[in-house]
Amino acid sequence: MPHIEDLSNLVETTTFADFVERADYSLMASLQADPEATGDGHDHHPRQVRSGHYVPVTPTPILSPEYVAHSSALFNELGLSHALAHDEKFRRLFSGDISVAKAPMRPFGWATGYALSIYGTEYNQQCPFGTGNGYGDGRAISVFEGPFNGKRWEMQLKGGGKTPYCRGADGRAVLRSSVREFLAQELMHALGVPTSRSLTLYVSRTETVRRPWYSENSRSINPDIMVKNPVAIATRVAPSFLRVGQLELFARRARSRAHPNALNELKMIVKHLIERNYRPEIDSTLAFSEQVVELAQLFRGRLIRLVTNWLRVGYCQGNFNSDNCAAGGFTLDYGPFGFCELFDPRFQPWTGGGDHFSFFNQPAAAQTNFQMFWTALRPLLTGNTEALAQLEQIRDGFAKEMEQELESMWTRKLGLATFDPTLLHELLRLMVRTKVDYTIFFRELAHIPDELSALKKSFYEPSSEQLDARWEDWLERWRDRITSSGDARKASYAMKRINPSVTWREWLIAPAYQQAERGDYDLVYELQEVFSRPYDELPPELAAKYDRLKPGDFFNAGGVSHYSCSS
Repeated sequence: MPHIEDLSNLVETTTFADFVERADYSLMASLQADPEATGDGHDHHPRQVRSGHYVPVTPTPILSPEYVAHSSALFNELGLSHALAHDEKFRRLFSGDISVAKAPMRPFGWATGYALSIYGTEYNQQCPFGTGNGYGDGRAISVFEGPFNGKRWEMQLKGGGKTPYCRGADGRAVLRSSVREFLAQELMHALGVPTSRSLTLYVSRTETVRRPWYSENSRSINPDIMVKNPVAIATRVAPSFLRVGQLELFARRARSRAHPNALNELKMIVKHLIERNYRPEIDSTLAFSEQVVELAQLFRGRLIRLVTNWLRVGYCQGNFNSDNCAAGGFTLDYGPFGFCELFDPRFQPWTGGGDHFSFFNQPAAAQTNFQMFWTALRPLLTGNTEALAQLEQIRDGFAKEMEQELESMWTRKLGLATFDPTLLHELLRLMVRTKVDYTIFFRELAHIPDELSALKKSFYEPSSEQLDARWEDWLERWRDRITSSGDARKASYAMKRINPSVTWREWLIAPAYQQAERGDYDLVYELQEVFSRPYDELPPELAAKYDRLKPGDFFNAGGVSHYSCSS
């Protein structure tokens, strides 16, 4: 369902001085800094970080920052005056210049380390030291944490410069990927899918970096040229940025007894996760072992509902490693993501992703991430046989709960009163065989059409008489199920609340970031508007542009139908 915020009784923050007064750093107050870190945050070269939960680090400002966009929805939710997005000090802070910080803000931000597992297999290869002590936030630097209208938020610069985890890279993000992340977070929130949020987007008008990308009209799988890109910083916002991979890192150290404080560091970060993301649901008077078990149960439910929502709206994460899996149960990584247009259960936009992170395999990928989360909690319950048994039951129940949640989602997506596996599976086979557009098809179906011709708006190719006959039979049986269980008008209304009329189409996003590179942000603003109400019918002039099938020229087009993670 669309996400609706209660914006009554907001306390508006109108000046940068007012904003600064909200600073309250629970992470740095309750967790331990790397004991080998510098005291001033000037820690910008790759090195091993052997212990501690975070590294104090100052961001590196982008040169000549220029405003591109801010999220009106999030500014409203936080009670921030929209004028702040254009305030000089606010702009400087969120383009990397933390020298504007005044007490109670701190003159540095922080970066965190985490472990990597890919589809349930632990890796150290990406760490330049081969130890796992150099893998983490290479260019993501949190610079602010504090409460706004009763809710705590953390603000993180994507592309804020080098950290000890940068592995020799430049610490920058380019405008292309920053526009994509900014807009994707706007859309996902409006779709009602739990997600990190967009705050601001600033671009440098003088600083550039070179990245591999695709030449014009390229059909290459991998980038085939080097491109000069403007650097940008998008600020993403979330209750916390704790990841499954962070818990994994400290659990690995605890299991290997990497240092005397390893088990305590694991306990501390799990306690912090509960405080930041689960405290309203977990009774603080419970014994810690009981809280850990409750945490596992709650995270399982959040993760399952999250991935079910991804399938509902056509989203594919592309690279759902444990380090890209938020321990708070929301969408975190917007690098190699995409949205399914031509329906294909194996849809995967990222060239490095493979089938295990493809569209319909995301429930299985989520289960492997939950397995890593479960494994990370186990050292905290050593010797507590009852709690360990409960933890095991929670893990063993993942597949069943996922199945039930998916069945419920498909039932609602089809407007039915009860799940009908035969009807669903036949539909999915017909959708693949006929080559339909995922979003357009379900939106047209939500009108409860009498004739197949209405659904053909979503067909990428003309259908045969034989296929039409199968469609007619399916449509008749589906309509019978709708009308026999209630009012078709009510079913149509309910379907339109979960089947969006608008989706992300990469071939319509690319012109926005291309024009933005020339200083023209009008398409960015238009997409913000279109994405703000994705369940509403578009006005005719916008529908003609955004509610249509992907043109043939964009199939197999490098940078549009598929892309590398270069950002």
